Amino acid sequence: MIRVRAANAHIKRTFRPTYAWTQATPKSVFLDPAWDRSYLIYPGMVLMRTAGELVTLIGGSGVPYGFAADYVGGDGFDPLLDVGVNATAVWVMGADGEAEILAPAFDNTQTWTDPGDGTEKLVYAITAGTGRGKLALATNGAVATALSAQPVGRLLKVNSTSKITIGGLR
Repeated sequence: MIRVRAANAHIKRTFRPTYAWTQATPKSVFLDPAWDRSYLIYPGMVLMRTAGELVTLIGGSGVPYGFAADYVGGDGFDPLLDVGVNATAVWVMGADGEAEILAPAFDNTQTWTDPGDGTEKLVYAITAGTGRGKLALATNGAVATALSAQPVGRLLKVNSTSKITIGGLR
């Protein structure tokens, strides 16, 4: 459940675990105090560990750790800042985990096509620029140069132009 003020009652989580009871783990972490909130973080965007239990939005040559569970400024909503505690969570998916991701947690300016034939399309995190932290495919041209070296999941289904379903890595 998401607790918001009445003015933000329209907000929906942009990361929705569908198979997570035993297939994914929400790990307790802390947003790195050095994070300057220069980019909005939506649930489902990719985080990396900085030290110990500290996480931040993936960038540069960072190694993907998991998917953000909370908003950090996205949609004008920042529960961590509201309560003054950096405690948050990161979803780490197992091989059989699945989740729906809503835009803007993935780059919906790219062409996302449903494999439909059983082939596997790997999903990566954008590590630089205005799309930092969002999910992207490596096969979409110029974006490929700013992707994480390691994939973060598999594209299972393109539900619509604003929703995809991803699975954990095998």
